[in-house]
Formats: sequence, C-alpha cells, structure tokens
Amino acid sequence: MIPTLIMVGAVFGRWWRVTLLASAVGWSALLVVTGAMTPGPALAGATGLAVLNSGAGVLIHQGILRGGRKLRRAMASRRST
Repeated sequence: MIPTLIMVGAVFGRWWRVTLLASAVGWSALLVVTGAMTPGPALAGATGLAVLNSGAGVLIHQGILRGGRKLRRAMASRRST
C-alpha cells in the first residue's frame, strides 16, 4: 500500500492539506472497516505512516511544480533579453 499512498500524494499534491487529511482518515477507516486493526495506539502509528507516505508524494508533486515554474521564468527572461 505504500506505493498507492505515494501515488495519491503525487497525483493530488496540489491540494496538499486535503490530500494529507484524506489519506489519514481514509487509511485509518480502511484498516478498521476491514478488521485489520482496532482503534488504539497501533492505528495511530499506521495513520502517521500513511501521512508520511502521502507526504512523500506531495513533495514530489510540489517539487515538479516549483521546478516547472523556475524553468518557465528562466525561459521567459531569456526571451525578453
């Protein structure tokens, strides 16, 4: 499931707050509903790992956005001179 959470973060990273919140709530709900875990400290740890994995995807997305913006600015400044 780690790659799935990273992919969710990478795809929806533009809306990073909602993405991280949704991954925390969604992953916790999935674990409880399927009976894989019961509410408790272990579930809190699993939720934290879900947020970290989604956060890695968000960082990838944000890095691509910022890199693209820098590249566009550099290209625009070359054209104007």
